Amino acid sequence: MLEFKNVFKSFHNESETIDVLKNISFRIETGEFVAIIGPSGSGKSTLLGVAAGLDKPDSGVVALDGTDVTKENESNLADLRADKIGFIFQNFQLLPGLNAIENVGIPLYLKSSLSETEILKKSEKILESVAMSHRATHFPKQLSGGEEQRIAIARSFVNDPKIIFADEPTANLDFKNSKTVLDLLLYRNKEQGTTLVVVTHDPDVAKLADRVLEMKDGEIISDSKKSKISKSSSSKKLTAKNTTKQKKTKVTSKQVRR
Repeated sequence: MLEFKNVFKSFHNESETIDVLKNISFRIETGEFVAIIGPSGSGKSTLLGVAAGLDKPDSGVVALDGTDVTKENESNLADLRADKIGFIFQNFQLLPGLNAIENVGIPLYLKSSLSETEILKKSEKILESVAMSHRATHFPKQLSGGEEQRIAIARSFVNDPKIIFADEPTANLDFKNSKTVLDLLLYRNKEQGTTLVVVTHDPDVAKLADRVLEMKDGEIISDSKKSKISKSSSSKKLTAKNTTKQKKTKVTSKQVRR
C-alpha cells in the first residue's frame, strides 16, 4: 500500500542544512494501523507530508498504491489525493469562508464527474456519520475545537480513501473529544479496512495501533508489530480508563452514530 525506499529529505537556510529524513525505508500493508512516534523535531510530520505527496523528498522512492509519488506532477498528485488519500491536519485547516458541509465536500469538488447535488448528498451522509449534521451550515469560528476536528475527519472520509494520514489528531482536544476522534478512526480502520497512518505523542493512540514506528533525529530507530493479544489488552485497558474518568468527571455524551 505504502512503501518508502531510501528516502532522504533536507531543509536549507543561509547558514546550515538540516537533514530531516535520513535513508527512510519501510512498507505499510493495506488495512494496517500504524502509529509514528518520537520527540518533536524527529521528522514525523515531514514523513507524513512526503507520504501524502504534499512535499517532495530529495531522493528515494515513495510508492503509494503502486504509484511513485516522487515522479508525479502536481496535477496528477491532486488527482491521487482526491481518489485515494484522506489527510487530517493537526490544526484542522478548515477554510473560514466555507461552512461545515462545504469544508467536508472540498475533496469531492476535485472529482469533476460529481454534480453539486451529489457532492452535497455525500457530504451530508458523512457529516451524519460523525454526528455533526446539526452543524452543517455553521462556519469554523462557530465551532468548538472538538467539532472542528470532527469536520476535518469527515473531510478525510468523504472521498472513501484507501489510506488516511493523521497528524496529531488528538493533540488539541480534551479527553472526551480525543476519545470520539479515536473511535471514528478505529471504526474506519477496522470495519472498512482503511489503512491508517497516525503521527502522535499520545501513548493511548500508539497502544491501539497494529504497529509502531519510532523516529529520532530523522531516522526510524524501531519498528514493532503488536500481537492480537496485546492489542486487545490495550484496547480493554483504554476503555476501562475512559469509563473511570468519565464517571469521575460526570461527563456524558451520546455515542457517535456510525
